[in-house]
Amino acid sequence: MSQIKYTLPESEIPKQWYNIAADMPNPMKPPLHPGTGQPVGPDDLAPLFPMALIEQEVSTQRWIDIPEEVLQILRLWRPTPLFRARRLEEALGTPAKIYYKYEGTSPAGSHKPNTSVAQAYYNKKEGVKRIATETGAGQWGSALSLACNFFGIEAKVYMVRISYEQKPYRRVLMETWGASVIPSPSNETEAGRKILAEDPNSTGSLGIAISEAVEDAASREDTKYALGSVLNHVLLHQTVVGLEAKKQMELAGDYPDVILGCCGGGSNFAGLTFPFLYDKIHGREIDVVGCEPTACPTMTRGHFHYDFGDTVGMTPLLPMHTLGHTFVPPGIHAGGLRYHGMAPLVSQLLNDELIRAEAFHQVECFDAAVMFARAEGIVPAPESSHAIRGAINEALKAKEEGKEKTILFLLSGHGHFDMSAYDAYFGKKLEEYELPPEELDKAWEAIKGLPSPQAA
Repeated sequence: MSQIKYTLPESEIPKQWYNIAADMPNPMKPPLHPGTGQPVGPDDLAPLFPMALIEQEVSTQRWIDIPEEVLQILRLWRPTPLFRARRLEEALGTPAKIYYKYEGTSPAGSHKPNTSVAQAYYNKKEGVKRIATETGAGQWGSALSLACNFFGIEAKVYMVRISYEQKPYRRVLMETWGASVIPSPSNETEAGRKILAEDPNSTGSLGIAISEAVEDAASREDTKYALGSVLNHVLLHQTVVGLEAKKQMELAGDYPDVILGCCGGGSNFAGLTFPFLYDKIHGREIDVVGCEPTACPTMTRGHFHYDFGDTVGMTPLLPMHTLGHTFVPPGIHAGGLRYHGMAPLVSQLLNDELIRAEAFHQVECFDAAVMFARAEGIVPAPESSHAIRGAINEALKAKEEGKEKTILFLLSGHGHFDMSAYDAYFGKKLEEYELPPEELDKAWEAIKGLPSPQAA
């Protein structure tokens, strides 16, 4: 009656990824070529991605087989555990049942290897020798470095400068797995030099780092680009998380009323929620909540519009909730949530009201993270603290209403490489920051001349 951990054997690792594009009531609008304004075709993406990933990007097939070579590596840490947060429930005095799926057991300490291994595999299969990418807080860069190491591929990582400075051990972790890591913006690309000419003290952004990585990949025949979030194939690979969680909730004899995940580009949120959203699309009542920072409120205050995925404007135009590709967020410690746009699939689901979004200040998120760590023992990544904040709020709401409720959230990684953020919190150096209206006005000015999703 007091079981805490629900585990699955290796034989229960999902053998297929779930593609929500097969079941969405309204399909997402197509990406557009930045030059012609026409829908992007496979030939447009071929300089950046291997064809197998391009096929997954545009697929509407519900189930896509996971290659055995990928499964063999996933077995190093999958299936990941599902926990019942009984000690947190007791600390809150809530009648709610709180569960969390924990992705911090991967070698890189987050959910990101679920897609990095798949992406490295498909690149290796097509003879790619080198992959360029960007990283914010370092989780994605660590994951890709790990995967490239497994498949013998050279990795070049452009790391957002503020995170490069705040989280030096993330860089060391990447270098341990053989990657080359430089702070972005850098002098190694035209995009980086352009940004530094305008602002020599730029703290960087994911959009800027993407520009550098895309330029790097496009300029070399031996190099492809890899992205850790936002794109359809990335979200697809993460669905192993939710597929396992559904089986584990069955083991617990339970089913969530509320599901929460933190949102930066959308990959871990999608990974947990998409398999459950299949049930919601087919009539099941579930409240699905994306939790984001008030300093980068893409879903709660951004515009739904076509926008570039990067700062300089080198990528296709994506239909997404965005703060504008020129937006550079403040240097908050949840570095993985500082992207200017939201995944198009997640954006469409938000438009269709199948999910909703909430934004939280960083201090209240660290309050929740510390409470969770003291109750459950695991120190969460700063990004995950947003989902914890949302889950605690739901549990307190259940307490006020005197109602039982089952809550599930994704603890997307541990905070062992983020202790400088906790140090800043305990030293009362963290500041609350809410994006002022004039910043949103700037965002609109940057994108209003781009195509409208309503016209596509």
